[in-house]
Amino acid sequence: MKYTFTILFVALFKLSFGFDVIDDLSNVLKNGDIKTLSTYFSNTIELSIMDQDDIYSANQANLILKDFFTKNPPSATKIIHKVVSNANYKFGVIVYNSSKGNYRISLELKGNGSDFKLTQIRIDENKN
Repeated sequence: MKYTFTILFVALFKLSFGFDVIDDLSNVLKNGDIKTLSTYFSNTIELSIMDQDDIYSANQANLILKDFFTKNPPSATKIIHKVVSNANYKFGVIVYNSSKGNYRISLELKGNGSDFKLTQIRIDENKN
C-alpha cells in the first residue's frame, strides 16, 4: 500500500510540476499552430522579428506571426532556457528550426497562477 501511494504521489507531482507554459508553447511552435499560439496572447504584444519591432494588438500579431510561420515552417524546437519559478512571470528561449533557417524565439509571459499571457515575442536568427 505504501509503495502504491508513493508511486501515485510521484506521478502526480511530475504531472503538476513537470510541464509548464513554456513546454506547452514549445510544442505549439513545433507544430506551427498559430491558432493555439494566439490563445496565449495578451491584448497587446511587443513583437520583434529580425530587429523590426513594435507593439501590436493580438489580431495584428496573429497575422504577422502567421506570415512568419507560413514562410518558415517548423522542423524542430528545443527549449534552451526557461524561468518558471515566479508565480507571475515566465520567460523562455526556444530554438526554432525550419528548412529556411534556424531562429531563436524569446517568450515573455505575465499572469497569475495558471493563467499566463504572452506579452513579448522576439524572433532572431540563431547564430549558434
